This record gives sequence, C-alpha cells and structure tokens, in this order.
Amino acid sequence: MATRIYLISIVLLFCSAKVAGQQYFTLEECRQLAIDNNKALKIASEEERIAYYEKKEALMNFFPKVAATGSYLHFGRDLHLIGRSSIPANITLPVIGNITIPENIQNDIYRAGRIDMSDFWIGGISLTQPIFAGGKIIAYHDLRSYAEELAKSQRDTKLTDIIVEVDEAYWQVVSLANKEKLAESYVQSLQKMDNDIQAMLDEGVATKADRLSVSVKLNEAEMTLTKARNGVSLSKMLLCQLCGIEITDAINVADEKLPELVLDEETPTNGSAEEAIANRQEIKSLELATKIYKKQENITFSEFLPTAGLSVGYMTTKPNLNDGFENEFGGMWNVGVKVTIPLNFITSSTKLNAAKARTRIARYELEDAKEKIRLQVSQQTYKLAEANKKLTAAGKNAESADENLYYANTGFEEGVISATDALLAHTAWLSAHAEKVDAQIDVKLCRIYLNKALGRSIR
Repeated sequence: MATRIYLISIVLLFCSAKVAGQQYFTLEECRQLAIDNNKALKIASEEERIAYYEKKEALMNFFPKVAATGSYLHFGRDLHLIGRSSIPANITLPVIGNITIPENIQNDIYRAGRIDMSDFWIGGISLTQPIFAGGKIIAYHDLRSYAEELAKSQRDTKLTDIIVEVDEAYWQVVSLANKEKLAESYVQSLQKMDNDIQAMLDEGVATKADRLSVSVKLNEAEMTLTKARNGVSLSKMLLCQLCGIEITDAINVADEKLPELVLDEETPTNGSAEEAIANRQEIKSLELATKIYKKQENITFSEFLPTAGLSVGYMTTKPNLNDGFENEFGGMWNVGVKVTIPLNFITSSTKLNAAKARTRIARYELEDAKEKIRLQVSQQTYKLAEANKKLTAAGKNAESADENLYYANTGFEEGVISATDALLAHTAWLSAHAEKVDAQIDVKLCRIYLNKALGRSIR
C-alpha cells in the first residue's frame, strides 16, 4: 500500500512538473529567438563587419606605406673591377731606391680589384607616400563607405524578412489552435446529439436514418479534429525551426491560450508611396549600389590620369659600396619622386564604358524598384481594407450562426426540428466561426504586410 502511494506521488509530481514546465512564448519572444539564432542574419552581421574593416583598410591608402626588406645572395664567382685583359703583361716602372718590383705584377693588380661575392647582404627600409593618384584613393574610400552602409541596409532587410516570417508562423499556430478548439466544440456537440438521437431512437421517436446521419457527421467531425491537431503540430514545428530551437510540437504560444482571438484596435493609417520609398531598405540598398558603381566608374577614369608619389628610404649593403667594397656594412639615404603617365587609352576606354553601363543598369533597377513599391503599397492598402470588411461580415455571420445553433438545438431537443436541420446548423456554426478566425488572422497579417510595404518598423 505504501509502495502504491509512493508510486502515485511520483507520477503526480512528474505530471505537475511537466505542466509547470510548459512555457508560453509571446510574439516578441519568438521574434527575439529567431533574431538570435538565425544563421542568415548572423552571416549578414559578419558581412557588415567585413565591410567595416574593408573601409578601414581603404582609409590606410591615404597614409604612407613603410616597408623593410632584407636579402642574402651567394655568388659562385667573385667580381673584378679591373679586367685581366686590361692589364699589360709587362709593365716598366722607374727604379726608385731599393724597391723591389714584383715579378708577376699583372696578377697582383688583377687580385687587387677583386670583390668577394661569396656573401652579399642587402637591407633597407622605405617610406612611400602617394601625392596624386587620379582621385582613385578618395573614390575607393568612398566606395568602401557606401559598401559598409549597403551591408547594414541588407542586414536590416534580412531582419525585417525574418520578423515577417516569424509573425506568419506565429499567427498560423494561433489560427490552427483556435480552429482546433472549434473542432473540439463541434465534436462535443455532435457527441451530445448522438447520445440524444440514440435515446430518441430507443423511444421510437427517431429513425435509424437520423441515427446514421448523426454518426456520419460525428465521424467527419472527429476526422476534422485530427487534421486540426496535426496542423497545429506541424505549424509549431515550423515556428521552432524559424526560432532556431529544437523542433518539437510541445511549444506553446501565448495567444493560443486565450479563449478567443483578440484583435488590437491599432490599424496602420494609409501610407503613401513616397513614405515607402523614403523608408524601404531595398531602395536604400539600390541607391547605395548606384553610388558604388559611380565610384567604380571614377576609379576606372583615374587610369587616364597620371600618378605621382614620393619615396624616402635607406639602404645598406655588405660589401660596403661606399668604401671600396670593403667587407663591412655601409649604407646611404635616398629620396625620390615617381611620376607615371598612362598611355594605354584603348584598354582604359573599354573599362570606362563598361563601368558607365553598370551605373546605368543600377539606376534602371532603382527606378524599377520604385515603381514596384508604389504598386505594392496600393495592393496592400486595398487588401487591408478588404480584410477589414471580411472581418466585419464574418463577425455578423458568426453571431447569426450562434443564434441559429441555439434555436436548432432547442428545437431538436423539443422534437420540432429534424436531425438533418440540426446537423446543418452545427455545420454552419463551424464554418462561420472558422471563417471568422481566418478573417481575424488575415487582418493581422495584412497589417504586417502593409507596414512592411511602407518601410515602417514592424517590431
């Protein structure tokens, strides 16, 4: 007995812990989970970071570049400053005192001009400062600045898309959860009706045809309930995938536990196409792309212009070039100016024409996007107005269906309405309330789509 009580306590404790462990995610929490875990958004953030460092790299082109070099060379033969053929074989020198003239003076002179090249060391440090590069450096820096803004704009676009996807999945869960509740109520009503018709059949006031009609409808209702439950499970799995958490159907959302779906009264006002064009990240991205191509055009044009640079350096060698090639280190400073004048105008002209064509393409794409956004804003405005009208009509139909079902159930219980008419009332009730749920969800999504089309913050 004590063992049984202990086991029952363990089971109750486990069940209560499981129920207590259920967490209801709000829409904001689902959005934040998706933002934190979405791989595409993380990639966009890394691309934004890359653009930031590439901009810093472009800034370094304004400053002088310092380089240090060093090398070691080993030559198989030595160098001779005086060629052997340049030295006569017999040299007559005046006799001066008791000086002894070498017998083989030719070889001695030849060896005197020898430079040991077995170990040759070269080292140096240089500083190069561009003076004029045809505007290429400034244009490249501006290009990287626009590229950084473009990466940020593309990340914001991806963020908006993710939020819209999560909202769609979230409200899909809520919609199917409410339809599941409707299906459960429908099944319960038909079960009660099935019991009533069986009692009436036993009393002889109903026919077997009535009993079979109710049974068929009850089976259909149970199948509808099964489909609704499967739909809720699949929609929850999709929401988990978007949120980046373990895919399961055990997740719960806050709005599904409400007895009835509630619509807030906040409806976006009708916006203009100009507002959308000013706010949409896609337009900002295309404008930045146009600026980038224009800067690329400037960079290409710089190939027609001369470039000039200043260099300062110090070089040291061993042997010492400054002191008769002595076997020691010796060096010297150097200052220079380099000017380059390009002469390959044919190739540069081809590149420039191609760059101008890309700039024109970017402008055409920008104008095309503006036209499509104007159309999109008009479409979403009309869809929202239509969704609001459908919601109003669906609400009235649901009220009528409730009243009709009440009178049908009352009449059926009193025996003045047939089972067929009562079943029709139940079916109409389910259809009317399902349409109301669809209309409510449609209004919510249309608001989201209109805000997105206008470039407004969805969060």
